[in-house]
Amino acid sequence: MIEDAPELEHHPFRYFATCPKCGATDQPQAAWARALMKAHQASTGPRTPEGLAKVGKNLEGHPNADAVLRTRFNAMKHGMAAKTATYFPARPDKYSFCERCEVDRTWCGAQAACVKQTEIFMLHHAAFESRNPRVLAGLHADLQSGLTAMLQMLMQQVLGDGVVITQPRVELDREGNSQTLSYLDEDGKRKYIYDRQAHPALKAISDFVSRLGLSMGDLGMTVRAADPEEDEQHGVLKLDDKTRETLSDFNTRMLAVMGGARDMLAAADKATKADPVLVAHEAREGKS
Repeated sequence: MIEDAPELEHHPFRYFATCPKCGATDQPQAAWARALMKAHQASTGPRTPEGLAKVGKNLEGHPNADAVLRTRFNAMKHGMAAKTATYFPARPDKYSFCERCEVDRTWCGAQAACVKQTEIFMLHHAAFESRNPRVLAGLHADLQSGLTAMLQMLMQQVLGDGVVITQPRVELDREGNSQTLSYLDEDGKRKYIYDRQAHPALKAISDFVSRLGLSMGDLGMTVRAADPEEDEQHGVLKLDDKTRETLSDFNTRMLAVMGGARDMLAAADKATKADPVLVAHEAREGKS
């Protein structure tokens, strides 16, 4: 039994229990236990240089900062201070994935949470705490392989059903009854009107291919990617014999172009100075 004791600043509670030896009920907590609790709360640790030196010596051989990062998740192995995935309470054979679970149902029912979901929870928790995505490598490998298997099954289903789905066209008559649309041909035989549409699983296949990075470009299986010369000539401009030009020919052509540009600029400057409008304006302004 626990009672509030606000007058006790170090621990505002009183504890009562049954004595295991004599069987007396509602016995108060021992005075030495109360004093020990008070001493622990009032303790500040060593303050003198000698005391601090002893504490430092006691830490010799204990994990350093790097070792702590490696051993911080050891509690998962034995359960001490480990978190629990309470989002999935243990319910044997109640989840859809229980059919393929190999965990003993009796043992599973005695746990606080689903064992499989707890494992996934702890893996993600460890990965985010340590900022190490490699912890999830095995889980992601299973996920990727499962998605690829689903893609394969979708493709097999489409190949079995056919890429195009054909079904009779059905509409409602005036009374609201379903009627299959049909007509009589020239020979008097009844013909039905059909609707044809692409298999609905084709969109799911295309989404899987793009999201899993399985396109021809992603896999490097395009004709251009398969060209052995493509990897050796990255950044090289490919020209045929007619358009290929040596460096000396390029320099000669550039010099001729620049020389022609110089003559054009000189002719333009001469024509500007001889412009009658400009000459009259400069005469009026007194510049000539």
